[in-house]
Amino acid sequence: MGKTNSAGCLHLVGKFPKLSEAKIKEGVFVGPHIRQVFRDPDFEKTLSELEMSAWNSFKWVCENFLGNKKSSNYREGVETLLNAYEKMGCHMSLKLHFLHSHLDFSLRTLVL
Repeated sequence: MGKTNSAGCLHLVGKFPKLSEAKIKEGVFVGPHIRQVFRDPDFEKTLSELEMSAWNSFKWVCENFLGNKKSSNYREGVETLLNAYEKMGCHMSLKLHFLHSHLDFSLRTLVL
């Protein structure tokens, strides 16, 4: 989320009351939490246009790159995600930096 007081962030605070607001702000979620948010039709209604762009990019990367099936245009999808996060003013986490730096290496390893 762009800001902790955004409607999307407040929705997640209500959805996951046991997670601290700091973890939600930093995006510290595990697979089950992410899948719950994917299935939540109300979450997307709370997002701004900029946040929705980043959310759609994140969903695309989860479904087309991080899953069992790798899309042939994975590089463009990850770049779109990083650009959307940058427009929101988000700093690249260590995990995203690692993903971005090792795109070619990780895909070659997975194909072998």
